[in-house]
Amino acid sequence: MSTGYSIRARLLLAAGLVLLAFMAAAGAAVQRAHADSVLTAHYAQLQSSVYLLLARAELDDTGALVMPGSFAEPRLSLPESGLYASIVNLKRNEQWRSGSSLGANPPFRREGVAPGEWRDETIAGRDGSWLAVSYGVKWAAGKAEAPLVLSVMEDRREYDREIAAFTRTLWLWLGGAGVLLLLAQLLLLRWGLAPLQRVAGEIRRIEAGEQSRIEGRYPGEISGLTDSLNTLIQQERERQGRYKEALSFLAHSLKTPLAVLRNALHDPADLPQTVQQQVVRMDAIVQHQLTRAAAGGASKFAPPIPVAPVLARIRDALAKVYADKGVAITIDCTPDLSWRIEEGDLFEMLGNVMDNAAKWAVRRVSVRAWREGARLLLRVEDDGPGFTDTQTILQMHVRLDERVPGHGVGLTVVNELVASHHGELQLSHGSLGGALVMIVLPAA
Repeated sequence: MSTGYSIRARLLLAAGLVLLAFMAAAGAAVQRAHADSVLTAHYAQLQSSVYLLLARAELDDTGALVMPGSFAEPRLSLPESGLYASIVNLKRNEQWRSGSSLGANPPFRREGVAPGEWRDETIAGRDGSWLAVSYGVKWAAGKAEAPLVLSVMEDRREYDREIAAFTRTLWLWLGGAGVLLLLAQLLLLRWGLAPLQRVAGEIRRIEAGEQSRIEGRYPGEISGLTDSLNTLIQQERERQGRYKEALSFLAHSLKTPLAVLRNALHDPADLPQTVQQQVVRMDAIVQHQLTRAAAGGASKFAPPIPVAPVLARIRDALAKVYADKGVAITIDCTPDLSWRIEEGDLFEMLGNVMDNAAKWAVRRVSVRAWREGARLLLRVEDDGPGFTDTQTILQMHVRLDERVPGHGVGLTVVNELVASHHGELQLSHGSLGGALVMIVLPAA
């Protein structure tokens, strides 16, 4: 049962939020930069009109301001054109206004501008807002001289309309680009997540029994996941196979002891001894099959465990069991040696092999563990009589009544455990004169 949003929905939502934040920030920055640029351009245009006034302004002999009737800028002569000009003669307290101010009442600046000073500002009046540029100058013509304040104003509504038109266009294009980017992101997510969808489809087919493992080839980012899933599937099948096989062999192996007990009922004199023998035999059978079924097998997910402490614990236990023999068990294993294996499997392997060696040793058992490339090597040898028939001992499914006398089920259990880890168990004669058991385990 799925919970929460899908990966695609999460990524698309995150991408949408990031894109929205980016578009908003970028749009605001562009809008602000454009507004500043347009405002600067309007002020520059108004300054050009001031220069135009300066070029046509004259003073007569009395110091009165004389202006022409028309200008190169036609809006200065057209009533209520939106562009207005004024020149104030502070010395004579007179003011000239352009023809465009007829019928309008712009709030011209009359004073407060020093000679040589430019002032750009936005002025609020009764009829609206205005963009204004003022310039102070000390004007001289012949013997006449007068301080002048030149002002050119423009209705701000034209500037506002220009900004509004750009804003609408800007957000329309940004919105369209955002939608296209989200669609592209959706397609990219669909393409990028397609391998995960294929994996999910293969898992559903495995659950339905239509295929046995994940068979497709996938990108490196998820190939480790698919390999691990295949490993888990294989381990589960092997475990189920071991359980089925153990039950089958258990049922088969118990037939003989049960038949013996059934026949013993007709001979009351031998019944107690027969029952005791067959109970011991059935207990050995059950323990053997349970051990086989419970074997963990090779696993990538088992935590690495240090080997040396396991060897030391087995040695200490065997030293107590065989204290009367005085067998010396030496261990050669570096403290940092570790291996990825179930601890119970390692105890079962080494415990059976070392127990068998200590049982048959005369005075000495040597144990060595080391790593060679991607393999773990475990060697146990003793100075006992050695093996007489290594082939029969390693037959995996020999019945208990067919075992080589003296070796019991120990080495067969070890052989099956080693096989479940895809390893190899080798039996031979060692340098101490007795048996040598070599366990080779590959990395999981």
